[in-house]
Amino acid sequence: MEAPPAGAQNSATPFKDVVDLTVAIARAKGLAPAYAEAAGRISLGLFFAETNGKQNVRNGRSNTYMGSFQTGPSEDRNGRRKWDAIKAEIAAADPELSARDDKEEARARGTDYRFNHWTNVRDGLMNAHADVFREIPAIVKTLPDPIDQMKLFELIQIIPTPTRSALKSGDLLNYRVSSPTIMKHLRNNSIFAFGQADRARTSASFREILGAMWLFKRKFEKAMAKYAEIKPR
Repeated sequence: MEAPPAGAQNSATPFKDVVDLTVAIARAKGLAPAYAEAAGRISLGLFFAETNGKQNVRNGRSNTYMGSFQTGPSEDRNGRRKWDAIKAEIAAADPELSARDDKEEARARGTDYRFNHWTNVRDGLMNAHADVFREIPAIVKTLPDPIDQMKLFELIQIIPTPTRSALKSGDLLNYRVSSPTIMKHLRNNSIFAFGQADRARTSASFREILGAMWLFKRKFEKAMAKYAEIKPR
C-alpha cells in the first residue's frame, strides 16, 4: 500500500463509519437488526482485508484501485448512483447518519470521492456488497463462523461473478470454479499461491477456497477485535 495523497480526507472515526454505514444500508435492504449488525462486522473485515484498516490509501500494485475500500473509478460512480437511489429512505430512518453524509458529500465535492473515507466506504459497499446483504441470513446459516463470513464477502471483492453464482446455486460450499482467469485472480490475492500442489490446481470448490484464505485470518481477527470495541455487548 502507498501513502494517501496530500488532499485525502480522513475520518476521526474510520472503523465506526464502516459499521454505521453498513448497518444503515443493510436495514434499508430489509435486514433485521441482528443481521444488519452481522453485515457491519463483515464490512469491517473487508476494510482490514483491503487496507489493513488504513484510510484513503493508494495501491502499490495498481493505478486503478484506490481508497479505504480499494475501488476503481467506475465502481465508485456505480456505488454513488446506487446510494442516491436509497438515500431518501436512509434519511428517513437515520437522520443523524444522513446529516453526516451530507457533510461528507460537501467536503468531497470537486475531488476524487475515493479519497474521502466516508464516501469511499459508502460507495464501495453500495457497488459490490449491498445487494448481497439480503443473503446474510442464509450465509450465516451455512457459514456460522464470522471469519468465514468475512472471507466470503472478500471473495465478492476478488471474484465477484463466481461468488454471486455460488450464492445463487443453492450449494455454496460445493460450487466449483475452473476458469483459468478466476484461478489466476485467486493466486494474485494469495489464495492457492503457495506450494506446488496449490499452484498446479485447475479448479476449486468454495469450501476449498475458503480454507485456502488462511493469510486473511489475522486481518479478520483484528477486525473482530475492533468490532468488539465499537459494539460492546
